[in-house]
Amino acid sequence: MVANGAGAGHAARAVEVAHPACAPEAIVSMGFCGALDPALEIGDIFGATAVETAGGRFAVCLPVSDTPYAMGVLASIGHVAQTAAEKRTLRASGAAAVEMEAAGVAQRAADYGIPLFCVRTVTDRAGESFVTDFNGALRSDGHFDTIRILSSALRNPGQAVPELIRLRKYCNMATRTLGGFLVGCRF
Repeated sequence: MVANGAGAGHAARAVEVAHPACAPEAIVSMGFCGALDPALEIGDIFGATAVETAGGRFAVCLPVSDTPYAMGVLASIGHVAQTAAEKRTLRASGAAAVEMEAAGVAQRAADYGIPLFCVRTVTDRAGESFVTDFNGALRSDGHFDTIRILSSALRNPGQAVPELIRLRKYCNMATRTLGGFLVGCRF
C-alpha cells in the first residue's frame, strides 16, 4: 500500500515508487469521491468501469464482491468539484462520480500494462455545493492546508462550520464503509 496526497501527479508518483519494488499483478486505487449521479448517497461504494481524464478514457476492472455496489464512469479531474452546477456538467459527460487521483494511477497502470481496479466511497452528494474553498486550500504537496480551510470557513461561519462538521462525519462514514467493503471483496 502506498499513500499519496490529492491529485493525479501525486498518485502517479505513488505507483512509480511501488511498481519496481514489488512488481504488482494489479493496482487498486481507492479513496473518496463525489457523487455526480443523484442516486449515489454518502458512504455508497462506487466501482469505476472506466476512468475519464482530460487525456482520455482508461479501462478499469471491477472487484468481485457479495456486497452490491454502484458502478459507472469515474471522472478524474485536477481540482475539487466545488459546486452542484459543475457536478451536473460532469454528469452530462456520462460520469457517475468524480475525484482527483485516478487519472494518474490509470495512466501509470496503462504504461506498465498492469490491470487497474478503482474503488471509491461517496463523501458528497451530486446536488451539494461547498461553501468552503477547498481548491484554495490545496497545497502543492497534495495536502489540504488546515489554516486555509479554517480561514475560508471563517468568511461564512454560519454555513461553513456546519459544512466542515458534516463533511468530517461523512468522511468517517465513508471510511468505515470502504473498509468493510474491502474486507469482503476480491481483486
